[in-house]
Amino acid sequence: MMDFYNLKVPQERVSFSQALTQGLGQEQGLFFPDSLPRLDAAVLGALPRHQRYQAILSPFLKGTYSDDTLAAMIAAAFPFEAPLVPVGPHFALELFHGPTLAFKDFGARFMAQCLSQLGQDQAITILTATSGDTGAAVAHAFHNLPGVRVVVLYPKGKISRPQEQLFCTLGGNIETLAVNGSFDDCQALVKAAFDDQEVKERCGLNSANSINISRLLAQVLYYWDLALAQPDLVVSVPSGNFGDITAGLMAKTMGAPIKRFVAATNSNDTVPRYLQSGQWQPHYTVATLSNAMDVSKPNNWPRVEHLLKSQGWQLAAAAVSEADTKAAIQALQILDYLGEPHCAVAFKALLDNLAPGERGAFLCTAHPAKFADSVSAILGMDLPLPPALAQAMDKPNLSKDIDAHWPALRHHLLGQ
Repeated sequence: MMDFYNLKVPQERVSFSQALTQGLGQEQGLFFPDSLPRLDAAVLGALPRHQRYQAILSPFLKGTYSDDTLAAMIAAAFPFEAPLVPVGPHFALELFHGPTLAFKDFGARFMAQCLSQLGQDQAITILTATSGDTGAAVAHAFHNLPGVRVVVLYPKGKISRPQEQLFCTLGGNIETLAVNGSFDDCQALVKAAFDDQEVKERCGLNSANSINISRLLAQVLYYWDLALAQPDLVVSVPSGNFGDITAGLMAKTMGAPIKRFVAATNSNDTVPRYLQSGQWQPHYTVATLSNAMDVSKPNNWPRVEHLLKSQGWQLAAAAVSEADTKAAIQALQILDYLGEPHCAVAFKALLDNLAPGERGAFLCTAHPAKFADSVSAILGMDLPLPPALAQAMDKPNLSKDIDAHWPALRHHLLGQ
C-alpha cells in the first residue's frame, strides 16, 4: 500500500484513505505520493481507455480498493472522453464533455466515487472554494450522496452567471455561499476552517479543491490520453490554482511522452514573476475574462516546485493580457475553432513559447457557452446554450451572501 506524505511536514505519512478524508496535513501541508511509478507507454497505449485508467491508478490505490471496485469506480466516474482536436498544426484537448461542461468533472466525480466506496461511519462536510468550475463539478458529483454535506464558497459577482447557475440551483445537501471578496479570500476561509479543530471534528471536514490528492490522480489520466494519442507535444495549461499542471507533471514523471509544459496565466501572474525574479510576491487578485484562473496565491505551487526540483526540470510560464486573450479567441475562430477565455490564454502562451519545428497542445477546460456573454461580444455572434446550461439558467439561485470573515463562516458551518 502506497503512503502519502506531507510536503511541509514530511514525517507525517498517511494512507490514501487518510489523505482523501483529511484533505490537508499538519501546518496546512499538501499530501503527495511516496513515489510515482514509472509506467510503460507502449503497454498502456495498447489498452482500452478504462483499463488504461485502472493501470495508471492502481499503484496509488492498491490496498484501499479491490480491482473490481476500482474498475466500477472508473466506469462510474468517467463515462465521457477527452477528445484531442486538431487546430491548425496544433491540438486542443477538450476537457468539457462531462456533465458540468468543465475539466473539474474528472477530479470531482472520481473523488466522490473514492469517498462513497470507503463507507464512512461519520457524516462528512465537503468544504470547497471555487473560482468558477470546481463548484459545479463538486456539487453535481456529490449531490444527494448520503451522509455528505457540501458547502461551496465563491467570490460574489466574480464568476459568470452560467457557472454560478450550474451549482447554486441544486439545493438538497448542496449549500452555496457568495463571499464578499476574492477567490483568495475564499481559499483563506477554507484554510481557517481546517485550522479550527472543533469545526474539523464536529463537521467531519474535508475539501474537494485540488488540494485533495484524489482530484489530481484523476487529472493525471487525461494527460496520458493526450500523450499516447500525440507523443512529444509541448503542452500549455491554463493555470490558476496550479492543480492541473501538477497532474501533468506527475504524468510526465510517470513516463507519459510529453515534451514539456507551459504554465499559462492571466494578469494574476504570481508564478511567471516568481520564475523570473525568484521572489514570491502575490498581488491582490484582479478580475479577468478567464475568471477561473483569477488566483494570486496558488495552493498547489508547493507540489509543482517539488516535482520540478525532483526531476531537474525548468517550467516555462507566461502571463497573457486581456487584449491578447480577446485576440486569441478571434485567432481560434479564424482556425474554425470556437474557444473561450481560458483556452485562449493557453493557446496564446503556447504559440509564444514554441521553438521552430515544435508542435503543441493547449487545454480547453470549459465549454465556451459557460462564457457566452464574453465570447459572443468578442466574436460578434450569438452562442447557443447547451441543454445542461439552458435548464439551469431558469432555476432560482439558492445562494446566501456571507462576509469574508472566519467567524461568519464558522457560525454557518456549526449552525449557530
